Amino acid sequence: MLSRTADNLYWLARYVERAEFLARIIKAAQRLATLPASYSGAGTEWESALESSGAAQGFHATRGAAGEASVVDYLTFAPDNPSSICNCIKFARANGRAVRTALTAEMWEAINGAWIELGRFEASNNGSSRYDREALSHFLEFVKKTSLDYDGCVDRTMLRNDAYWFSRVGLYIERADNTARILDVKYHVLLPQDEAVGGSLDYFQWTAILRAVSSLTAYHWVYRESVKPWLVADLLILKKEMPRSLIACYDNIIRFLDAIGDAYGRAGASQRQAHEVMARLANATTKEIFKTGLHEFITAFVEDNDRLGQTINGQYLLH
Repeated sequence: MLSRTADNLYWLARYVERAEFLARIIKAAQRLATLPASYSGAGTEWESALESSGAAQGFHATRGAAGEASVVDYLTFAPDNPSSICNCIKFARANGRAVRTALTAEMWEAINGAWIELGRFEASNNGSSRYDREALSHFLEFVKKTSLDYDGCVDRTMLRNDAYWFSRVGLYIERADNTARILDVKYHVLLPQDEAVGGSLDYFQWTAILRAVSSLTAYHWVYRESVKPWLVADLLILKKEMPRSLIACYDNIIRFLDAIGDAYGRAGASQRQAHEVMARLANATTKEIFKTGLHEFITAFVEDNDRLGQTINGQYLLH
């Protein structure tokens, strides 16, 4: 496979996953913003949305204070935000179009149809009406459905070869980064310094985070008790059964990177790095993570994940 083709497939998957994550982050911030005043904390939910998405620096360089309207605008349709939902879908479609013959008909229809529908949203929802709560909710559901439709098409129709493997590696690299960021932001941005860990505000915020990654039901199935920070961290970091957990993401990354290495007859730095990260996750415990610091653990993981992405780029994708 040409590195150009692998690069397009890898980034197509990452952009689709990123768009869905942004939709979930906005929905979570809305839930936190509409809590009763007694649970509303310091009003940092929209700042946390920016931090989770990795867009805080770009936002503050061009916008003012982080309020609902300005943050929603920046994360959904802002042309100057390269990671806005709108740009993610457009970039995903551009990558798909570049490798149209590597996609199944269903995959192309899913991403091209989303791009066409996005144009209708841009045309019909302009100005203040774009951010009407009902219109925004409809748009966010459209984004999540787009991701689910595309992912289902990949899983059900794509030949299990190097094209599929590069697509899946991109998906899980992006998903691991997203899960890590939302965990770190909750722990360091949302909860005010004078609010007790385990208090009512802490409970509602962790519940909103679990809802954001579709894990609240899974949490209650696994632990069968009220929401506790260390158990949420255990679920989203160390439980292989949880598809968005860090260890589940790396289990898949290793599987697909090893398949690529076997197919090409040689493993390399990306396979070694992925196995190293997986070994650290497999040997970690929630007690040790909180003892050394959740923020420090997550920061190191995000850096390792970014480094792996760069190594994959150098080993297989465009230079």
